Amino acid sequence: MAEEGDVVSKTFRALVESADRKFARVRDFPSYGRAQGQHYFQKVFKAYMRLWKYQQEHRTELVKAGLNRWEIGEIAGRIGQLYFGQYTRTSEARFLVEAYVFYEAILKRRYFEGCKVKDLGVRFKELRFYARFLLVSLVLNRTQTVKVVVEKLKALVDNCNANFRETNFKEWKLVVQEIVRFMNADTTFAIASARPFRYSAIFDCHPNSVQYVARFHAKKVLKFRDAILMSYHRNEVKFAELTLDAYRMLQCLEWESSGSFYQKHQAETKENGVVVDYSGTSGLIDMKLVADMTDPTLPPNPRKANLYRPSVTHLIAVMATICEELPPESVILVYLSASGKPSHINASPVESSGGSKRTTKNKLTSHNSLEQNFSSPEPHINGKKGFSDYYDDYLWLGSKGNGGSSNLYPGDIIPFTRRPLFLVIDSDSSHAFKVLHGAERGEKAALLLSPFRPMFKDPFSADITQNGSQFTFFLTAPLQAFCQMTGFALSDSDIEVLKNAENILSTAFSKWEVILCKSLSLDLVWAQVLSDPFLRRLIIRFIFCRAVLSAFCPPEESEQYVPVCLPQLPNSLSPKAEVVQSSVSQLANHLNVADGFHFDNT
Repeated sequence: MAEEGDVVSKTFRALVESADRKFARVRDFPSYGRAQGQHYFQKVFKAYMRLWKYQQEHRTELVKAGLNRWEIGEIAGRIGQLYFGQYTRTSEARFLVEAYVFYEAILKRRYFEGCKVKDLGVRFKELRFYARFLLVSLVLNRTQTVKVVVEKLKALVDNCNANFRETNFKEWKLVVQEIVRFMNADTTFAIASARPFRYSAIFDCHPNSVQYVARFHAKKVLKFRDAILMSYHRNEVKFAELTLDAYRMLQCLEWESSGSFYQKHQAETKENGVVVDYSGTSGLIDMKLVADMTDPTLPPNPRKANLYRPSVTHLIAVMATICEELPPESVILVYLSASGKPSHINASPVESSGGSKRTTKNKLTSHNSLEQNFSSPEPHINGKKGFSDYYDDYLWLGSKGNGGSSNLYPGDIIPFTRRPLFLVIDSDSSHAFKVLHGAERGEKAALLLSPFRPMFKDPFSADITQNGSQFTFFLTAPLQAFCQMTGFALSDSDIEVLKNAENILSTAFSKWEVILCKSLSLDLVWAQVLSDPFLRRLIIRFIFCRAVLSAFCPPEESEQYVPVCLPQLPNSLSPKAEVVQSSVSQLANHLNVADGFHFDNT
């Protein structure tokens, strides 16, 4: 019997080492591209399935041989890591759910609890488990789970500080501070009844406009396949490598489950003619999945490459890879949120009604004339734009210094306009990217450009390091952004007020969708993406954001505080249009904040 137990233990250790080697090969694979190491992922999933099954079948012998519960938890944690890695590469909801399921099982079964207090290595494994589980729970929007795990992480860090005084846990204290700061900034934690960031067929598919959207057909229709998300600001709210702005945009480009069940997906690969399911949990961990986790009736999410503090060269390399692999008749969304170093920062913040800026520096003269022409996309000189127009202002992707290698110029984007681009630029130098309009190399780009600066009733709310970007917030959670701007305090005690406010917005958005679908002046750049629910929702929310800020900011300073789109959307949905302004006015009156607005036609 002793020999048999020894064989079982050696076989188990060999399986662990084999799975770990395969795991190491795929752990650091790039999170972008359509065919990055899929073969290796299938191998590593198979290795861990074999390992898990073996420990289940020989649990008694392995425990007698000294197997610890935390070792089982570590294996389950690796599987959770694999699934989350697959989610980041494919954006498939099922992989995110699987990751959550495994981490939740570790928590509920207390695999890491009860280990020897003096085992520092195991404590570090438990700390990493909590951090990874927090990230998965955040992305899946499981706020209650986040709150529970945060308390456990805090307690563990305190326990480690008390029992391992010779070890510095400063890094883990910072992790706790990060997640607490994130929770304080994310309104989802304060307002449990708030509508999801993700696209919900219940809330975002408007009955009155759905028939017009269904019948709408442009000369050319593009499918939204891929997105690149990048947020790069000093001291911005983040957890791990997920910034608050990227988190909001990531969820905004995914489907919200509306079903109350989970259905396992059949595997897509075969071995020796037999279908092998690497995505199901039943062969790895025996447990029932939480209801409302996934909905197999929903279309696939667009793939998203979330880049955390990339270098300019890395960002360009990712864009090149995704553009190269983009299927025909598809569009890429590129979301860039970063501080700029525009020439106008040296100018006086006071603007005249004509939009010129007072400055004593002669070298800014040419920039002033350029900014005066920002409202018109027409060429500068003899129908052509100068080289300097594309390499003047920029986004700054650097932690310190001001080297040119950290500057992302509008001209850097031009080579990628050979493919259809839907660009969202959120920066104090976003208007510099207007020069892209008319300079495309093959396909006209759609541009949504943020204002130079945010506008709030309470100036404290303008701090991007505390609340994230206002423009991004409007595009992802318009009602919450509106309330934040006007200083209206949101809380779950005002459920009826919030519900009625959401209904006002839904009615307005439905009307605007119909106008877009019926418009004869809608530019093909917008028409070709209007059928996509995610992009259509961004366009509608942009119209709302533009109208709100236009009516809220001082009229003489509108150039600084109002976002811009290129090509222009129909005048029937301009900030001054009655159908737009009346909806904003109705919402403002409902929330008793109308005194902060100036309306012309209502």
